[in-house]
Amino acid sequence: MEENILNPNLIEDEDFSEVSLRPKKLSEYIGQTKVKESMKIYIEAAKKRKESLDHVLLYGPPGLGKTTLSNIIANELGSNIKITSGPAIERPGDLAALLTNLSENDVLFIDEIHRLNKNIEEILYPALEDFCLDIIIGKGPTAKSIRLDLPKFTLIGATTRVGALSAPLRDRFGIVEKLELYSVKDLTTIIERSSNILEIKIEKDAAKELAKRSRGTPRIANRLLKRIRDYAMVLGDGILTLDVTKMALEKLDIDDLGLDNVDRKILETIIYKYSGKPVGIETLAATLNEEVTTIEDVYEPYLMQIGFLARTPKGRVVTASGYEHLGLDYLK
Repeated sequence: MEENILNPNLIEDEDFSEVSLRPKKLSEYIGQTKVKESMKIYIEAAKKRKESLDHVLLYGPPGLGKTTLSNIIANELGSNIKITSGPAIERPGDLAALLTNLSENDVLFIDEIHRLNKNIEEILYPALEDFCLDIIIGKGPTAKSIRLDLPKFTLIGATTRVGALSAPLRDRFGIVEKLELYSVKDLTTIIERSSNILEIKIEKDAAKELAKRSRGTPRIANRLLKRIRDYAMVLGDGILTLDVTKMALEKLDIDDLGLDNVDRKILETIIYKYSGKPVGIETLAATLNEEVTTIEDVYEPYLMQIGFLARTPKGRVVTASGYEHLGLDYLK
């Protein structure tokens, strides 16, 4: 299945070239009020004790700002941050190099931490608990273990699949926070903020309409804002009015609730190919020619959030609301 504009896993060049879209302080971070308030307390307490912040685990659907929040935490602590990902740490030596290059109170951010190799996890445990690193030198009977002391640091792990983390690793995080999908109100504020930074003129009702169709995800909202800007520049006068926004979203095949052709294909596959009966996730993925993890991480959270898809012991089913959205009679 082709990648689409609503896939929050996509990280385009724009995410790096226009870093100014990312807020730098907790006061600038829009939404996630509960998480924000909790982190403010934890950070202030750590600073007053002059200690490193407890290790932090952030989880939730992709595109909600886990990386942004991690950078903000480091900035609020006045610490440097080193960024990597679970799949990038292939060998124990890779992790050892990262840890031994940290300075006191630094932040190490590991994205997709659920994809860490189990052998890597074993080395990480003493580093998280005792701030030390056990290294094996040599092989066979002559092999010996050396323990290196590490500076006090904070690990921030981010994952879209908290259930995929091993229990021993999950238990070593002192702070665990879940990021939720954003409200239309918060997304509207984010869109207006981004449009000011990018010097895009957008009307209030257009910003709200775009927010309604952004699947509760800031990354999608910012990506759609830029694409609609293109339509406004070529087919209009450059101003994002409600009419221009609706026209552009229609051409992008995004409906009133933010569903695109992939979302509708998931619902229609269950309804038409399997007569609306429960479908196992692996069967559904094979039928759609898509990865199981992509359906679970990218499409399902929003379809379930708006009540169009439900998980049952027998498989996935489309709800009455899903049928109604597609203009179909509900099959019990």
